Amino acid sequence: MNTSAPAATPHTVQAAPLRAQVAAILVAAGSSEAEAATVAANLVMANLSGHDSHGVGMVPRYIDAVLEGGLQPNTGVKVCLDSGALLTLDGQRGYGQVVGEQAMQMGIARAQAHGSCIMALGNAHHLGRIGHFAEMAAAQGLVSMHFVNVLSRPVVAPWGGADGRFGTNPCCIGVPLKGGDPFVLDFATSRVAQGKMRVAYNEGRQVEPGYLIDPQGRPTTDPGVVVVPQKEGVGAGLFGALMTFGEHKGYGLAVACELLGGALTGGGTWHRPADAARAVLNGMLTVLIDPAKLGTQAAFEQEAMAFVDWLRQGPSAQGVEAVQIAGEPERRARQVRERAGLVLDATTWAEIQQAAAKVNVRL
Repeated sequence: MNTSAPAATPHTVQAAPLRAQVAAILVAAGSSEAEAATVAANLVMANLSGHDSHGVGMVPRYIDAVLEGGLQPNTGVKVCLDSGALLTLDGQRGYGQVVGEQAMQMGIARAQAHGSCIMALGNAHHLGRIGHFAEMAAAQGLVSMHFVNVLSRPVVAPWGGADGRFGTNPCCIGVPLKGGDPFVLDFATSRVAQGKMRVAYNEGRQVEPGYLIDPQGRPTTDPGVVVVPQKEGVGAGLFGALMTFGEHKGYGLAVACELLGGALTGGGTWHRPADAARAVLNGMLTVLIDPAKLGTQAAFEQEAMAFVDWLRQGPSAQGVEAVQIAGEPERRARQVRERAGLVLDATTWAEIQQAAAKVNVRL
């Protein structure tokens, strides 16, 4: 049973004042104004894009991580290896929104110079919405692939397993499309992002069957099993777990993200009992390709758009307005939410206010 209290009155706010409020909290927690502005803009953009799981609801966890020492404000990326088309970088537990952008700027520059770049980033605090980095690359005409692991309490069960053994391990692919917006495929390898379960729990609602198992490995629709320790029964004090998407296929991709984003980057993989630390560390292996230097740009531009047009020319299923490609729902959400404002459930807003109070900011 979901024991969270249903949301009372939701808090609706426009993007600009919300960015300012989040930035004020981060400055009070030790960030420079520039860093706070970057992180706040990234979080609010996630909300605008329809991904509340990666938005301002993360602020309470970030503040806890700073206060615990697991997240280091005003920390830039450290270069461990730079051989031109190969980059190995250490995020030094800095804000992922900051060190991730720094890493991508370096990788983009190398890909533009050499035609491609393989960039390994380890030890970054929560990178947030990985699609942001694919959008950065696509804006420069580059194709990008991103494989990410998560070092935090393991919340996803392996296929055939009955407890959490790894994180939501996202995968992302960005492809620029000439004359149009890019294709940006960005997804967790779990059936749903962990943050979406936090949002559902805070809103006091159940989720669809097939997403979760309880601490005994039994199916459940209560998102609280991966948000708070269970209070009663055999699993008291324990957590349940998310399931991977696509059964063994999503599981296989999750393992690939752990091996590539964690082991290959040098950032590390998860193989220890869970703890209560609030920090979330990510490793990200990024591959960047410049079609112009690959010698296929003309064919690439023509064939990519021909295929996308082919998809859109087909009939749509009953109840579906039109066939879309990855990235379009986010862009539409931004237009709607920029006008209407962002709606935060009462529990999430209360948690943000509590986080602000911890650093002596009153909202």
